[in-house]
Amino acid sequence: MEGQNVYFVTPDHKTVTRVTNDLFKPNGIIGTADGKVLYVGDYGAGKTYAYDINPDGELTNKRLFCDFGSDGMTIDEEGNVYLTEFAVMVFDKTGKRIERIEVPETPTNVTFAGKDNDLLFITATTSVYGLKMRVKGKR
Repeated sequence: MEGQNVYFVTPDHKTVTRVTNDLFKPNGIIGTADGKVLYVGDYGAGKTYAYDINPDGELTNKRLFCDFGSDGMTIDEEGNVYLTEFAVMVFDKTGKRIERIEVPETPTNVTFAGKDNDLLFITATTSVYGLKMRVKGKR
């Protein structure tokens, strides 16, 4: 692989195509459940971008989602995006920050799990934290 970019792997796993080449250090990545939007955290630039996903995997319509980079990401059933850096920051689908979730350590990743998919798990430097949510994660 050439550089720090985002790549598309075809469903048959035979072809890998670079779909970005203008990000500083992409890391966190999550797509919407309908497969139409991809969020990419550019950890090195401190920004997260949203892209439209074409059926062939090409990314178009790059737009700044928020001025916050991310290591880990997840998304809930309402379309809110959870990003990790020095706290878990929650943004609505327009990129407006709506919540800040503090944990005692620097969070590194975040995901929904549990029987009802309503437990938010946050990995951190040396621990894992859990939080019961009013929303469910979306897969």
